[in-house]
Amino acid sequence: MIKICTVTGSRAEFFILKKLISKLQNKKIFSHYLLVTGSHNSKFFGKTINDIKKENISISGIVDLNIRGDKASDISKYFSLGVKKFSKKFLSLKPDLLMVLGDRYEVFSATIAAYLNHIPIVHIYGGETTQGSLDEGIRHSITKLSNIHFVSTKKYFDRVKQLGENPSYIFNVGSMGVESIKNHKIIKRNNLEKILNIKFDQKNILMTFHPETTKSKNENIKNLKQCLNSLRKLKKTSIIITMPGADHNYKIIYSILKKFSQKNKNVFLLKSLGHDYYFSICRIIDFMIGNSSSGIIEMPSFSKPTINLGNRQLGRIQAKSVLNVDFEENRISHAIKKAFSARYIKSLSKINNPYEKNNSSDKILKVIKTINLKKLKTKKFFDYKYL
Repeated sequence: MIKICTVTGSRAEFFILKKLISKLQNKKIFSHYLLVTGSHNSKFFGKTINDIKKENISISGIVDLNIRGDKASDISKYFSLGVKKFSKKFLSLKPDLLMVLGDRYEVFSATIAAYLNHIPIVHIYGGETTQGSLDEGIRHSITKLSNIHFVSTKKYFDRVKQLGENPSYIFNVGSMGVESIKNHKIIKRNNLEKILNIKFDQKNILMTFHPETTKSKNENIKNLKQCLNSLRKLKKTSIIITMPGADHNYKIIYSILKKFSQKNKNVFLLKSLGHDYYFSICRIIDFMIGNSSSGIIEMPSFSKPTINLGNRQLGRIQAKSVLNVDFEENRISHAIKKAFSARYIKSLSKINNPYEKNNSSDKILKVIKTINLKKLKTKKFFDYKYL
């Protein structure tokens, strides 16, 4: 039996992992442990640990980082606390493998702890680039500490290999986030309004805005206000806004969004959405705006536009439905006009999503089942030869 420990630190990441975790917990060949950390245990972020419990998924332990502040020094403190607490958990659980997804500091602390305790690491979504976020360096660092890599496109496969990883342990499986779109429960428009206390209109927009962690607090404030200035001009349009992530400067972003929603009856700020609610909203809206990876990776599968603002997602592979716009009010307004255009929307009807592959979670399971754990104990640098 293979003992696998998975770490989840945010609502978005959990719902990408959910299908895979469910399969791991229901296969007799695996003994699965789920450790919950990060913003999951925070009231401010909607106490999303309760969403995990509602999915009938067993939680093996909580690694509480006591997330309160959003300064760089706070993030450093949470990271160091995570290394200490995860080390203690791993000594108790003694897993054969640690599985992590993405690039956040919470999973990075778990990765460091596993690496120093000689636990092989499975990394999902390596090789991607996000030049407007500090996650960029964390993601590539996790790649170098990991033994098995599951990437979402061929280009990301090549990039992980370029970092010196053995291609025999890199697998292009597509995006599990896109996979989950096909399996989610569709909630009707009127039920969404009742349950979430929102109101759809003739036109509808979904917005997710995270801090650009490579920029200052004042720059983030200025950029967000450029976007909101464009949105407040719209008539007969509902704007549904999701919470920013627990990054450096998230508090001021949330404060501005909260005031914007309080002053405008057509704006709804939601603390937490499970993927059924989120994807059901995606089916109704006209387009998505902001700087979330979901707009790049998942929204193209709905054949709807994404207005991608600034540099947070700079470097990710994109479908033709993504409109990249600088933080300038007139340019944002022009992009909004285009995104509402019937002619433009019609052109997206047969769009190809580069992240979409069939049965991503099953492909990951198949690899893990057959992997030789003993060979993972020794890792060599793979010299990539350029042509």
